[in-house]
Amino acid sequence: MMRAAIFTIDTGLYKAKEESAAAAALKRLLGQAGFEVKAAGVLPQDGEMLAAVLRQLADSGSVELILTTGAAGYLEEDCAPTALTEVSDRLIPGIPEALRAYNLRYGKSAMLESLAAGIRKRTVLLNLPESAKTAKEDIEYILPELVQVVENVGLE
Repeated sequence: MMRAAIFTIDTGLYKAKEESAAAAALKRLLGQAGFEVKAAGVLPQDGEMLAAVLRQLADSGSVELILTTGAAGYLEEDCAPTALTEVSDRLIPGIPEALRAYNLRYGKSAMLESLAAGIRKRTVLLNLPESAKTAKEDIEYILPELVQVVENVGLE
């Protein structure tokens, strides 16, 4: 069974100790796809903290997939893509390109998303938008390819 972690990057939710609708939707969807979600939570919009969490989880080998939602726009506090890019050994640019193109059906603002995807050691990392609806639809759209990447990276 493949193992995953899901983190919502949102300082307001973090301070309020609230759960994320996007993370809950992703957890259900990943479970149906054969993933065991080993960790899920909300983190503040702090790039250094996020990078440390990504590094620790990937380096420990405890999960094969880490998804983040939120903090993936173009504003200074949108730290998720920068943190993911910083910790990745190599990037997978086709995934965020495909998601941006797919999300343009909602409107042109999708071109402002700064999503990123990469690999650290044997863990696949992916940023998703904060909206529960969009994050869920994005995963549904790429799920077969995402599973393929996770399985192949695990064989390296």
